[in-house]
Amino acid sequence: MKIAVLAERQRFEVVEADVPMIAAEELLVRVVASGVCASELETWAGADPLAQSLHLGHEVSGVVVEVGATAEGFAEGDRVGVWVTSHGFAEYVAVRAEYCRSAGKVPLEEALAEPIACAANAVEAADVRLGDDVVVVGAGFMGNLIQKLAALRGVRQLIVADARADALERAAAMGASRVVDVSREALPDAVASLTDGRGADVTFECTGTQAALSGVGDVTRMSGTIAIVGFHQGTTRQVPLAQWNWMAFSIVNAHFRELDTIMRGMTVGMRLLASGALSLDGLITHRFPLEDINKAFETLRDKPPGFAKAVITFEEG
Repeated sequence: MKIAVLAERQRFEVVEADVPMIAAEELLVRVVASGVCASELETWAGADPLAQSLHLGHEVSGVVVEVGATAEGFAEGDRVGVWVTSHGFAEYVAVRAEYCRSAGKVPLEEALAEPIACAANAVEAADVRLGDDVVVVGAGFMGNLIQKLAALRGVRQLIVADARADALERAAAMGASRVVDVSREALPDAVASLTDGRGADVTFECTGTQAALSGVGDVTRMSGTIAIVGFHQGTTRQVPLAQWNWMAFSIVNAHFRELDTIMRGMTVGMRLLASGALSLDGLITHRFPLEDINKAFETLRDKPPGFAKAVITFEEG
């Protein structure tokens, strides 16, 4: 089989490798799509000194082609969303059956269980409630998922902020109450006008930037919740802690490492996706064959107009 290996800074090599042997509790899955995640961008760019001969890729979907002797719940031919920690940019992955969820009839390039799980867990951890006013800072792929899932909670106002016109157009088409171009308009003023001057009950920071961290407190009400969804890489970040203390914010670190939490998020997210309550239609904007994986990461880095999410795709048949 073919697999992409990060050989050096900003350069994957596609090499031949043996199809993995599965253990008794595992499935062999033929990969159809593997998402290109922003959390791996810094490793690809070379900031990680260990970024040599690494096997990245963790957002996988595909078709079960072999079932281990003790693996339960799946059969050959089943279409699944998969969580792996590495080796996801490959034609096949071996994975424990318990780390897979049924994709139903959803297009497999949209059945990316891992990022959907992250977003589902973030919305649940932030405890978005009926009638809440919600601000989403960042209208990229993760912000889009947060917006869609928060809307399912029955919120009153759903305000989305970004500096990219195309991203805001997408957020508006997805049903945002209001979109705010932060390069042209002050977000605190816009939020105040829609929340009777009170501020958001819950604010999701989905950019991973210092600027967003510095400003989320200005749009959140006293004793409201700030959920940090963005993946903060690179230099140390700062927060205006005196303000955050005085405002008695609840701070949610919407990153999860505990296995049971990840699996619950996958269950919730894939149930919503398979039932049609959640759709990723239109959010997978860029597709690349494995041979063009370097171009896929360059696209993630550069975010050309219209970009939301890139996936590495393989033939489904």
